[in-house]
Amino acid sequence: MREIPAILLMGPTAAGKSVLALSLAERFSGEIVSVDSAQVYRGLDIGTAKPDAATRARVRHHLLDLIDPTEAYSAARFRRDALAATGEIRARGRVPILCGGTMLYFKALIDGLSTLPSADRELRAQLDAQAAREGWPALHAELARVDPATAARLEASDAQRIQRALEVWHLAGVPLSQLQGRRAERDDIGPLIRIALLPSDRARLHRDIALRFETMLASGLVAELRRLRERYALAPGMPSMRSVGYRQAWAHLDGDIDAAELHTRGIAATRQLAKRQFTWLRRTEATSFDPQAAHALAQITSFVGERLRLAAVTA
Repeated sequence: MREIPAILLMGPTAAGKSVLALSLAERFSGEIVSVDSAQVYRGLDIGTAKPDAATRARVRHHLLDLIDPTEAYSAARFRRDALAATGEIRARGRVPILCGGTMLYFKALIDGLSTLPSADRELRAQLDAQAAREGWPALHAELARVDPATAARLEASDAQRIQRALEVWHLAGVPLSQLQGRRAERDDIGPLIRIALLPSDRARLHRDIALRFETMLASGLVAELRRLRERYALAPGMPSMRSVGYRQAWAHLDGDIDAAELHTRGIAATRQLAKRQFTWLRRTEATSFDPQAAHALAQITSFVGERLRLAAVTA
């Protein structure tokens, strides 16, 4: 018997992915698997637009609230968790709907993982200490000497990726750019229905992004971060605190920026994130829909229904 196709619902932030996923799940007896690198953290609710209790009561969600914000979560772990959740959903005869905006995670699902060395805490601490002394641009220059291909696509301020690339160089002895082309043995996620949401009106998307961040601020984003800092031994360099919104709210709580600058920087960072998501989506294989179109929901629902019917007929 052929497996039930999994729906990959990909799109930039504020494109309406969550509302669409909920509608598809209710229409086609589905369950939602979060593809969001920040929603895995307990307590990061407002700034990640995490579904509330009422929404989770309507449709079952997976890969939410997995770890504390002091911990790290990798693409490799996501892939294992997502494959397990997808298998369990299919075993119940339901449709897996993998929805989110973390494109690295979608890439891990579709293409598998590179054969890269695991993180080394001691080495990362050494690189952080070096960056504190010399600055990340100096480490970017060092990366340019040992792995020019990777350095060329990274900003000199991209601390997380510079650190990882240098870590791989020290641990593996070869550049990250070489290792990324080698794929490990992998389990297949099975048949897919790939959907990319690509809003046509960028100005409207920018307005939606601004409204989304303003709603988060009004809902208590800063207070949420304050409570998290009181409960956990957090630091601004932790992956959870590098998330858009939390990074800017941290600077505000530290007194580095005022409320107006928090508003400006949060919206700007979200727009930059959406731009990166657009770039990735245009390069990936998927059926594209404009979520801003008048009949987008009906079009996408019809498309999914037809693909699921075809899969059932050929099973």
